[in-house]
Amino acid sequence: MLFNSHVFIFLFLPITAVVYYLLVNNKQTSRTPIIIAWLSLMSLFFYAWWDFRYLVLLILSILFNYSVGLIIRYANKHKSPQIRPKIALVIGISINLLALGYYKYCDFLIANITSFTGIPIPLQYILLPIGISFFTFTQIAFLVDVYRGYDAKVSFLSYLLFVTFFPHLIAGPILHHKEMMPQFEDICNLKVDWQNILVGMVIFIFGLFKKVIIADNLAEFATPIFNTVSQGVIPGLIESWTGALAYTLQLYFDFSGYSDMAIGLALLFNIRLPVNFFSPYKATSIIDFWRRWHMTLSRYLRDYLYIPLGGNRHGEYQRTRNLMVTMLLGGLWHGAGWTFIVWGGLHGAYLIINHLWRKVGVSTPWFCGWLITFISVVIAWVFFRADSLGSGIMIVKGMFGINGLAVNHFITETVSLVKARSWIFASLSIVLFMPNVLELTAKYNPALEINEKSIESRLVQYIQWNPSYLWALFVSLIAIISILEMVKVSEFLYFQF
Repeated sequence: MLFNSHVFIFLFLPITAVVYYLLVNNKQTSRTPIIIAWLSLMSLFFYAWWDFRYLVLLILSILFNYSVGLIIRYANKHKSPQIRPKIALVIGISINLLALGYYKYCDFLIANITSFTGIPIPLQYILLPIGISFFTFTQIAFLVDVYRGYDAKVSFLSYLLFVTFFPHLIAGPILHHKEMMPQFEDICNLKVDWQNILVGMVIFIFGLFKKVIIADNLAEFATPIFNTVSQGVIPGLIESWTGALAYTLQLYFDFSGYSDMAIGLALLFNIRLPVNFFSPYKATSIIDFWRRWHMTLSRYLRDYLYIPLGGNRHGEYQRTRNLMVTMLLGGLWHGAGWTFIVWGGLHGAYLIINHLWRKVGVSTPWFCGWLITFISVVIAWVFFRADSLGSGIMIVKGMFGINGLAVNHFITETVSLVKARSWIFASLSIVLFMPNVLELTAKYNPALEINEKSIESRLVQYIQWNPSYLWALFVSLIAIISILEMVKVSEFLYFQF
């Protein structure tokens, strides 16, 4: 079920919310488990809507990881000689990774074995369960933290909701149990909070507009160019930059739009999710970029991969190695393909260069830092989007003028470059010069660690969202436009990861 669908907006969400509000208005002291059970049930239904066959996989994963967590906790607490917590942790992580590897990387491995050995092994054509990377990584983090001594008594219902909570289930953010489970069980959150409802709806509408109106329109320029190049057409300078920039902005508005909708939806139920995006294309360095882009993944890679590998504790060489390993695995997490590995490798190299540059201590004007960072990110996104390394290399060569300056008429037959430039210019202007959605609503604390102190844009003080007739008119207008444009199925880009 898609957030940008009529069945979600006009059926699923109203039913889920109305029953929730009726339950929280019930003054019985035992209502907390019932409310958690209701949200869990609807979250499972939300997942099953996509393909009910994989609901069994999700439930088995939850049962398995919750049980392993109990075993690790028991072994830590009672110092049991029969059960070693580290062995239980290794078994738990291994089974999670094996399941993820089977569904996500089996055909990739078979194809590469066939390519390198010549042995014809038939592909399995395994359908990737939606959201498997997100709910697998979320639960691995839970097991690691229990092993490290997180000793909170977590009920199964709270754990079930933590993993399945529908706003984040399909494409993140990657949740941390210490942030979320106390919110689910806090009796103070079980109320009808009209401010949260209003702010949540506003944030959801902004996210819907970003997805349906901006991202989907940018896709009409990015997709034909990348598809044409994959068919062997050589792009020139203008077409290459048009495709690369259109996809760069499409991905941002698509994924950040989803994250905004997730934050808005959670706020309807008095739950604050962590921030996943905070104006990443305003970053003036790659280090700064990764503090703003897919922030929960960056946190996860840092806490559960980079630091356990040794981080920067053992000298420059080890930090360089650990950065590259982390980013290569981060690239592979996004998808089973060499293009994702190249994307991760590029960002690993960018981060290494950035750290060395800082160590030298040479300062650069902010515009130069921004321009170098943005162009580097755009080049990496080409490989992230391309269906093969050859296609990605061809577009990058076009961006550097190696393919020539002439416009390829095979591409202009499918894409209006003039219209594309208008959309790119308008979208990039919004990204660079307008405050983001969380800044607009910051004084209402819509997400974890977002408040008035986190505002960067000076423009916010003049246009910050407030309950007013002018804002009501504007938000209503973009809501109507977005809903009227929901005439085609348009999945979120990060659903495939």
